[in-house]
Amino acid sequence: MNGIDPASDALLEGLAGLAADAPPALLDRIAARRVEVDGPLEHLRVAFTDRGVAFVRAGLDEAEFAARFRERFARPLLPAARPPAGLVPALRTGRLGDLPLDLRGLSGFEAAVLRAAATIPRGQVRPYAWVARRAGRPKAVRAVGSALGRNPVPLLIPCHRVTRSDGSLGEYVFGAAAKERLLRAEDVDVDEVTDMARRGVRLVGSDTTGIVCFPTCADARRIAPSHRRGFRDLAAAAAAGYRPCLRCRPDGPDPSPA
Repeated sequence: MNGIDPASDALLEGLAGLAADAPPALLDRIAARRVEVDGPLEHLRVAFTDRGVAFVRAGLDEAEFAARFRERFARPLLPAARPPAGLVPALRTGRLGDLPLDLRGLSGFEAAVLRAAATIPRGQVRPYAWVARRAGRPKAVRAVGSALGRNPVPLLIPCHRVTRSDGSLGEYVFGAAAKERLLRAEDVDVDEVTDMARRGVRLVGSDTTGIVCFPTCADARRIAPSHRRGFRDLAAAAAAGYRPCLRCRPDGPDPSPA
């Protein structure tokens, strides 16, 4: 006899089982994984959960990145053996594709702003007012800037493609220099955009088609210099007989679906 009755023995075995490592599936539901990847900016670190990519930051060391993540999401962060499938191509091309994102914790408005920003084509920019309209809050232009500043997954949701309503490039979560660098890499003519903003030109029209676009719209880029007409706003363009482009929708796109 060892002095332990069968019931106590069973209890001890049960407690030993509780001390065993958690199943991997359970751990992945509780913790996030982190990885450093090559991308358009240096020292790019990404955190992802079992639902998708949750956090992207550049220029931070491993400890700083982990601290920022835990401060915002209050979840453990563990190293990953490899990045999630589709992450590297999405960063390289600027197109999300089928890469899942985990955007839990955003307000309804923040999520709507990010959905709107995600629709801006590579190589083009849109002003805050356009995003506000597409997010269903046309008067919340300033709040759009705040929501974009909280974007947890910049580069994957391209908030660098959103400019100030006066046409200037504006700020960016990774800094103005990084924003300019990213736009130039997408073949945006930053010098032209900046010059137009300085001259008060927000829209460009073609005197052959009578259509007015945002300056970086693919259709606007095809307008021959001799047929380009600049306008301060849509009202001035309409007064001159121009109608808004159906591709870039300077008249304001329909709100994003919920």
